[in-house]
Amino acid sequence: MNKTIKIATRKSPLALWQANHVKSRLESKHSGLKVVLVEMTTKGDQILNSPLSKIGGKGLFIKELEQGMMDGRADIAVHSMKDIPYELPSGFEIGAILKRENPFDAFVSNRFSSLEDLPKGSRVGTCSMRRLVQIKKVRPDLTILDLRGNVNTRLKKLDDNEYDAIILACAGLIRLGFEDRIKQQLSENVSLPAVGQGAVGIEVRLNDEKIKKLLEPLIDQETSIRVSAERAMNAQLEGSCSVAIAAYSTIHSDTINITGLVGSAETGEILRQQISGPIGSAELLGIELAEGLISKGARDILKVKI
Repeated sequence: MNKTIKIATRKSPLALWQANHVKSRLESKHSGLKVVLVEMTTKGDQILNSPLSKIGGKGLFIKELEQGMMDGRADIAVHSMKDIPYELPSGFEIGAILKRENPFDAFVSNRFSSLEDLPKGSRVGTCSMRRLVQIKKVRPDLTILDLRGNVNTRLKKLDDNEYDAIILACAGLIRLGFEDRIKQQLSENVSLPAVGQGAVGIEVRLNDEKIKKLLEPLIDQETSIRVSAERAMNAQLEGSCSVAIAAYSTIHSDTINITGLVGSAETGEILRQQISGPIGSAELLGIELAEGLISKGARDILKVKI
């Protein structure tokens, strides 16, 4: 095969790790295939002085990459699945979802070994509304401060004593070789993960069958089923990063179990529900889970503008 595929990617260390991982996997699966990275800067990378919920959400990390695909500068784009909005722009689809890394949140601190060990009033950094709501539920005495920037930047801010602890995704720390910085993996009962957290997705132009065929060997079926269920819940809720939405699924034999959560940063209210059923109905179960949360009052939480 004599073909070149161009990957659109952000320039952050984690984004480059993910793009290079996809490059390596593709080249190992297809002899003669050449994969090159097209590095781009997104609006989300440029605006670092405001919470994501204030400037347009996680979609700000992928719009420029999609434009590059539309312009023909790139064939595919590699993202963290948790950064991909539930509704993609016209002309795009997810062509592959790779095997999931550790999906949980990490407590990172230079002085304290766990969330429970933090003294009253400690400064905890996170840019996630989802994390903020859940952390405040178990530790209302903490001071939650906004934290933006890539993984390396956030760790430096912690090392510079701007925070007593920060909350990051385990997956990003592991992929960048910072696993030793994880002092505590937060359980799903403390901090339910973001939709799709830990999974890498490859975005393609709609109906680009040749590219999708090349991506097939990279697809992890179990991760794809789990993430599709979580995203179906999010889509039914019409969720964005301006509200706290979380979902986490597991598969045992032919059964998928999904836990969903909606929370309010304004009132501290958290709605949580769980559902189980056959993996063949994963997306329908995600929708049913969302409807269960809506019946508990999720719409009232979701319509609140922070």
